[in-house]
Amino acid sequence: MSNHAAGLSAERVAAWLLQLKGYRILARRLKTPGGEIDILAKRGSTVAVVEVKQRFTFDSAAGAISPRQQHRLVNAARFVLAQRPELSNHSVRFDALLVNRWGWPRHVVNVWNDGP
Repeated sequence: MSNHAAGLSAERVAAWLLQLKGYRILARRLKTPGGEIDILAKRGSTVAVVEVKQRFTFDSAAGAISPRQQHRLVNAARFVLAQRPELSNHSVRFDALLVNRWGWPRHVVNVWNDGP
């Protein structure tokens, strides 16, 4: 399986898991001038900007989210929130969904705090 196909598969699994946890998926693979948001999800009054990473181990997946990528995600979230006034009264957080081939995906809530 190519890296691209594996990434798409990981995003499908991540969206499925979030839906099982009660999230409504607002967008997947959302492209903005600041970067791409893998999954934009909402549960209650919280909007989650979710970065999906698939690697051989969970630790390597978590380590693959660099400070530069975090900065791009913050910029992308700011852009999306400016375009969607219906989300203006929601709290925003940044989550990671870590996927490997052998284990249940791990949803890491509020993985960093640099919100819009």
